[in-house]
Amino acid sequence: MITKVVAWIARAVLVLLAVGLSIGCAVAAPKTLRITFQVAESGFDPVKVSDYYSGIVIEAIFDPLLTYDYLARPPKLVPNVTEALPTISSDGKTYTLKIRPGIYFADDPAFKGKQRELTAGDYAYSVRRFLDPKNRSPYAFLFEGKIVGLDELAARAKKTDRFDYDAQIPGLETPDRYTLRIRLNKTDFNFSHVLAFSLAGAVAREAVETYGEDTNSHPVGTGPYLLKNYTRSSKMILEANPTYRGKIWDFVPGDDASDRDIAARMQGKKLPQIQRVEISVMDETQSRWLAFQGGQTDMEYQLSEVAPIFLTSDGKLKPEFARRGIKLDRSVDPEITYTYFNMHEKLGDEPNPVAGFSKEKIALRRAIAMAYKVDDQIRIIRKGQAVRAQFPVPPGVAGHDPQYRSSIPYSPQLANALLDKFGYKKGPDGFRTLPDGKPLVIRYSSTPTERDRQFDELMKRSLDSIGIRLQVHKDRFPELIKLENQCRLMMRGAAWIADYPDGDNFMQLLYGPNSRQSNNACYQSPEFDRRYEKARLLPDGPERNKLYREMTRLMEVHTVWIMGDSRYRNVLLQPHVIGFKKHPVFHTEWLYMDLDAPAGK
Repeated sequence: MITKVVAWIARAVLVLLAVGLSIGCAVAAPKTLRITFQVAESGFDPVKVSDYYSGIVIEAIFDPLLTYDYLARPPKLVPNVTEALPTISSDGKTYTLKIRPGIYFADDPAFKGKQRELTAGDYAYSVRRFLDPKNRSPYAFLFEGKIVGLDELAARAKKTDRFDYDAQIPGLETPDRYTLRIRLNKTDFNFSHVLAFSLAGAVAREAVETYGEDTNSHPVGTGPYLLKNYTRSSKMILEANPTYRGKIWDFVPGDDASDRDIAARMQGKKLPQIQRVEISVMDETQSRWLAFQGGQTDMEYQLSEVAPIFLTSDGKLKPEFARRGIKLDRSVDPEITYTYFNMHEKLGDEPNPVAGFSKEKIALRRAIAMAYKVDDQIRIIRKGQAVRAQFPVPPGVAGHDPQYRSSIPYSPQLANALLDKFGYKKGPDGFRTLPDGKPLVIRYSSTPTERDRQFDELMKRSLDSIGIRLQVHKDRFPELIKLENQCRLMMRGAAWIADYPDGDNFMQLLYGPNSRQSNNACYQSPEFDRRYEKARLLPDGPERNKLYREMTRLMEVHTVWIMGDSRYRNVLLQPHVIGFKKHPVFHTEWLYMDLDAPAGK
């Protein structure tokens, strides 16, 4: 009887503590970070999305096998859920990893009240999902052609309309509960970067089977956060995952003074310190700026259009903001922006005037590229907060060529002469027709935001200068992504930020088999593909760099892209934000940060 009374009292005390009624104290408000997205997410199933914003949330929820040191520059791979970095065979074809025991998925109804441990089989299952034809994964290229037996399994699924997840294949072996052995078809000493990519995190088969077609709204992972509330295209609330194993902040600072300051304030803290992250979708830059100014958000970086308000001409924070304790973290993103021409001959049922490799089609694309003034994009739209991109691999990524210069000049005069030469004649209205006399209309797709309206206007001025009629097609970002993955957009501006710090991640954007995935131009060139397949087997170095230059010249000859810029990331931080340092690869620095007090206090 006494034992029962003691147990009852113990439970009562726990309840009182939980509701903040313990003697003399109340439960502290959770440390809450408030941020914004400038476009809507598309979902949170790692195999079904490709956009940057969805990837940020996915990175917070799911655990890849490996990750990166927070402070090390250049980026340094470190274990995440593994006991060590992978053991790699001498021929670069076999990767062996040991999962640490005692890591658990977040509690979820899919597990029927049981605690679910992470195993090597979860990673083998998650990799398979990328090649399941029913998932139509835009990131299937991460594993296509690489893992022994996986492509054959996918081919059988296409014939039978059923992907056999239980089939044994030699490329994905789990000799015991915690060992994963991956066998590759070809040598690849860079494959560890793929294993550190956030979309390669482990999902649980039970969760996928429970939520079926709605996995995009029900992410279940082993990472530091879980999705607590979700209003599509509007609001996402993440909370610290109570089953997360936790980490200790123990990174070694370099010579940089800001690194030493971060380490002094964060060293030894258990992670994550931030218990709640509130993400609001705000399409317009002015709204995001006002929210930050009013203290309604804690960090903001998507503000290039209003950068002159808070930045000096040399890129420093203006004194009036520094006096308020606001901090600036400034870097150039490892990204490229570009405008692509869809090389697919048909846009649904209609012909595509910019597609094809005939001389007149190449001339049309080249003329449009020569009429587009990238310097105006940087000066007017970016407000100077970007640098010109000359090469498909950006600075800070292995394979970048700082000496490379594009062979496509800005010259409306030459563009007009080129169109005249290849039969694009002007009619009485001043606009050109196709060589066969049919109307020529270029359709450019963008989102209905103030920022993209400026891009529309710049594109119209560019095409007006060479007598080509422009039609602007507007749709929401997730819808444009869907159409893009079906090769149904004629022209669109795009951006790609490093998934991992190697040039392969950028050159694959033009690889033919990646059409309807990452190759949004749907470009198919045997000459390019042969060089890419050879480069993929090589480590970073002169031989691979030579191939990258050849591939870039070939892309320019065909004029598949108009190269744009790489943007400055001017991250503004409220005074109470501690420990932020922009990482070149991952985007959820929240895990490594802290707040002096709950936001708004």
